[in-house]
Amino acid sequence: MDLVARLMCALTDPDFTLGEGRPDLSQVSDEELGSLLVAAYRVDTSAPPAMLAVGFAVENAARERQPRYTPEACRRMFEVLVEHYEGRGWANLNRGLDALEHCTGPLPDVSEQARALVKFWLETDTSRQPYALLAIAELGGEGTLRAAVERLPLEVGPIVADEIAVVAGIPTGRQPLLSGKDRDHRFPSPVEQARLRSADNPAYVAFTRRALEAAADRTDAIRAGEIPYRADKAFTDLEVSTLGEALRVALQRDEPWLPELFDRLLPGVSLAPTAARTLPSQALLYEVVRAAQDFPTPELVTAIRTVRRTVRHAGVPKQLDKMLKKVDAALAERTEVALRLPRLGFDTASIGGSAPVGVLRRTAGEYQAVVTVAESATVTWEKDGRPLRSLPAPVRRDHTALVRELRDLVKRVNAQLATLLRALEGGFTVDAVHPYGWWRTELAGHPLARTLVRRLIWEVEVAPGEWRSVLPEADEHLPDAPDDASVRLWHPLRCDPQAVRVWRDRLTEHRIRQPFKQAFREIYLLTPAEEQTRVYSNRFAAHLVHYRRMFALFRARGWKSNLLGPWDGGDDDEAERTLAGGQWRVRFRHGWADGAGDDELASTDQVRFDRRVAGAWRAAALADVPPLVFSEAMRDVDLFVGVTSIAADPDWTDGGPRRTYWERVSFGELTESAEARRDALGRILPRLKIADRCTLDGRFLTVRGDLRTYRIHLGSANVLMEPDDSYLCIVPARGQGAGRVFLPFEDDRLSLILSKAFLLTADTKITDPTILTQIERGA
Repeated sequence: MDLVARLMCALTDPDFTLGEGRPDLSQVSDEELGSLLVAAYRVDTSAPPAMLAVGFAVENAARERQPRYTPEACRRMFEVLVEHYEGRGWANLNRGLDALEHCTGPLPDVSEQARALVKFWLETDTSRQPYALLAIAELGGEGTLRAAVERLPLEVGPIVADEIAVVAGIPTGRQPLLSGKDRDHRFPSPVEQARLRSADNPAYVAFTRRALEAAADRTDAIRAGEIPYRADKAFTDLEVSTLGEALRVALQRDEPWLPELFDRLLPGVSLAPTAARTLPSQALLYEVVRAAQDFPTPELVTAIRTVRRTVRHAGVPKQLDKMLKKVDAALAERTEVALRLPRLGFDTASIGGSAPVGVLRRTAGEYQAVVTVAESATVTWEKDGRPLRSLPAPVRRDHTALVRELRDLVKRVNAQLATLLRALEGGFTVDAVHPYGWWRTELAGHPLARTLVRRLIWEVEVAPGEWRSVLPEADEHLPDAPDDASVRLWHPLRCDPQAVRVWRDRLTEHRIRQPFKQAFREIYLLTPAEEQTRVYSNRFAAHLVHYRRMFALFRARGWKSNLLGPWDGGDDDEAERTLAGGQWRVRFRHGWADGAGDDELASTDQVRFDRRVAGAWRAAALADVPPLVFSEAMRDVDLFVGVTSIAADPDWTDGGPRRTYWERVSFGELTESAEARRDALGRILPRLKIADRCTLDGRFLTVRGDLRTYRIHLGSANVLMEPDDSYLCIVPARGQGAGRVFLPFEDDRLSLILSKAFLLTADTKITDPTILTQIERGA
């Protein structure tokens, strides 16, 4: 008897014994798994433990894979649903819909079972799966569908009833896909499929506006006292779910009527009509923010931040702050809308003869607030045109609301600038291009964005296939090209090495600090080793890292990962990020190592890539990954390892294998990021007063002091002392950096290396006894 037959016997015969241990279902086909799942769903909770164990194993396998069903298995699944309704008073209708959706042959006639299921439901009080029920009712024929449509509105309210009527009117065969919002399985996401199809259906798109405006009308009525106020009872759970999906469809389509709706709906669900600290619908407020995490727009982010300032409930602002971090990260990934930056009343002007910046002025009595936006937003105060050192006491006393408003504005602008930079940088993997005319006014000329945008290198297509590079901050004139010409960010991967060197020299000569690494950006090309491994890279494997720091970096860079730790399922995970507009995914495997005192360590493993094919992820060979996608993804992984490796920890003292790793990597070969650091140092050092005491030597910056000569590793920033290569531990003070030294990009490690170089060239002036003792020991 083969494995499938034995498993079927174990699920149907209480006296059959399969054997010890968990059954291995990896060799069972998807179609065989579907038949087994039907049998497992039939197993009652009162069955013998051995039968229940096999049923659980089959259910677990079905969660990891997508079962497929023969027409006979589909029919049997509907028979099981009827049995469940007869015996238990409820059945998971989505089991039947899933079987039909993944049927391997002609769909069986299940109209009799469908009519029975709807009849059972009509005899009960409520439906836990109204959308699935509607799809089942369609299978039962026109009379059954009509009965369901007439009954459902009585239970679900007018907003959901409107959606049900829309879904019922969709051409036959589409309801199962739109019923996805009350399904519960993973492959593929039925909600995502439903939303994609809903967004293309004119009737459903029209419903989204009706539903959201009806919700705003209800909150207006609550505020006007026409509907009695009850805390968090403005909408039912099902209405919250329906409105959330409607909003996602509208956000996905970026409907133009949404901003005006936000100004009504968000205050309506967030502020009680009385002085109460409760909310009309905390549930809908959070659902709106979750929708913003899926399909953010700048206007919705602004509306959420406005509500966050006015909501009275003590715990809601903290929760919104946590959720907004994810919204900001998601907005940066949605390049097509993230660059739509509101002007917020700012104009472009010069302050004190400097380059034009964004400026907003507000009057407070005889004083004036000046909010300027250069690299970031700041607020200063003036009186009679003269700048003041601090906030005037009369303004603090008499204009507290304005002071608070301006502080919030500064935070809001800085958050928008951070999102803008992430969106611009994220555009590398989609090779984002913009119309030249729009770019000149809405980016290079925008009062908030201009100082950041103009310090980046851009390419303008002045003729078909002919791109001309420009740095607006240093070039007097922009290229002459029509408004519909294409413009994109310059990337070193698209240029020859000589052109890259020219741009790096130019930035250094003009002392232009770019808002993110561009001219000095690391590029990652496929290595011979990766060509051999083909589908995975070990380039950043076998490192020991400070786990919590790396986990925080995952979040900051838009990667998703489960938290690891000493618990079941906390051994390992794959951090992942989607790139190239959702068409590619990178996965970085890492595992829990254990704790080290108060610290937590993890080990790093392979990097893999997947491509989206027909709505599902498929593993891809590294050679098939677009070069820009590969380079940008590996750059992130290099950042994770380089910043959090214990090799960069100057006072690491553990022994054993960890110490061996520390010694090997602390002074080992340079990664691409360290090579970029070396290149920058080569341009910076000749301009410094310590230039005659510093030499770049392979992996090290060699620094000649008066007591000893030192070698600073360009990767870890750790220090060796000549002549015996003894280690010098220097733990940087908080905030310690390179002072006023110009750096062409922000890099904490580069700043640390320079600060150590300045310190060690004047080693006779060092007063820290812990450093002096180490130096004098072998001097």
